Amino acid sequence: MTERIAVRVVISGRVQGVWYRGWTVERARAAGLCGWVRNRKDGTVEAVFAGPPKAVEAMIAECRDGPPLAKVDAIAREDAQDEGWTGFSQMPTTA
Repeated sequence: MTERIAVRVVISGRVQGVWYRGWTVERARAAGLCGWVRNRKDGTVEAVFAGPPKAVEAMIAECRDGPPLAKVDAIAREDAQDEGWTGFSQMPTTA
């Protein structure tokens, strides 16, 4: 079985209202990753990426740029529990 990791990231900057979540869903699905992305009420975007380590790291690197209208100031990351997600989805906004 292929090694799989899960990482939770919180992305800050100009990341809401610039198609960041939709872009993340497209890029993560294209990379074969599982997990989810959502806006948070504090203006950040939160995501969990699960999959092969190289693909997860590549996705986090892509998040540093984001879609064209985004301006990423910082990405906080931490290891996450792999909940066995299948597919990648956009979740409702949370606190």
